[in-house]
Amino acid sequence: MPDDLLMPGQRIARGVCRLLRSHDFACLDEVVPKPGLRVDVMALGPKGEIWVVECKSCRADFQSDRKWQGYLEWCDRFFWAVPPDFPTEILPLDSGAGLILADDYGGEIVGHGAETPLPGARRKAMTLKFARMAALRQQGLRDPGL
Repeated sequence: MPDDLLMPGQRIARGVCRLLRSHDFACLDEVVPKPGLRVDVMALGPKGEIWVVECKSCRADFQSDRKWQGYLEWCDRFFWAVPPDFPTEILPLDSGAGLILADDYGGEIVGHGAETPLPGARRKAMTLKFARMAALRQQGLRDPGL
């Protein structure tokens, strides 16, 4: 997608995905772990770990989000990703969340936050969902008529 068509949160998500790829994670944006929840970035690590990253472009974007706590049960680690000039003091980092500073082109993990391993059955379900979503998106690119 051309840069001028991306929303601010999508630009941050792109930078997050580039950062996590450099750490050997595969990323998907806009993943729905269950109806009513849509995470900005879900990343699958080389050891099967699942990270969720919620991208916030400004204070108002953060303050309007009331669903983020529902994401915690779908990942091993949860991160906020914000631009470098974001007022990070408003983020609930004491909840165990990590912090990523990101822009359009990359980012930096400045805090990993707590690791809360997923139960085995949930990990299997999320890994399968991740794989199917990635394959279906790739197939849609190859054959948009489907």
